[in-house]
Amino acid sequence: MSEQKPLLHNYFRSSTSIRLRAALNYKGFDYEYVAHNLRTNDNFKPEYLAKNPAGLVPALELADGTVLTQSLAIIEWLEETHPNPPLLPSDPVGRAQVRSMAYMIACEIHPLNNLRVLEQVRSYGQDEAGVTAWFHKWVHTTFAPLEQILATSPNTGTYCYGDTPTMADVCLFAQMFNNQRFKVDTSAYPTIERIFAALSQLESFQQAAPAKQPDAVA
Repeated sequence: MSEQKPLLHNYFRSSTSIRLRAALNYKGFDYEYVAHNLRTNDNFKPEYLAKNPAGLVPALELADGTVLTQSLAIIEWLEETHPNPPLLPSDPVGRAQVRSMAYMIACEIHPLNNLRVLEQVRSYGQDEAGVTAWFHKWVHTTFAPLEQILATSPNTGTYCYGDTPTMADVCLFAQMFNNQRFKVDTSAYPTIERIFAALSQLESFQQAAPAKQPDAVA
């Protein structure tokens, strides 16, 4: 009998799910896709909360029943257990720089622009124009310095750090899909746009895109 595949609990449009799918695909990590519709609160059903009390996605359920949560923590686990191809440079300074760029997106943009926060902004009486303005503000607040870092760093290559994807790239890749959905104009960030275009040519990243997922809807 073949061993059960790890279960990836996720949602097609969740940016944290996109970044983890890209990392898993890039590493060649095989998993079974389990969809939770955030729009209908599937992620708060008792059976999922029993596995992940926070009710958030993504979560990676291993064959032995262990459930890993938080996308960056799972990516770090993946890097430690499946080191090739690497998503972090080999030197400590390089790893810190890649993590810094990843955290700029994962900690400075995503927490302010995720579904729960946008719904809360709506609950304060903001119309869709106000919600969109909120979304755009926090993207630009971080993308401006990120563009400057990428445009001036000698370590920037085809991707955020050198010529192979890193943890920073999976975060950038995912964020750009959210930007497109909210019609964020990123033309002021040519280095970011160039890197996203390069990532979009990789099969492993293409297969992580929202439209490629079994639960994708318009």
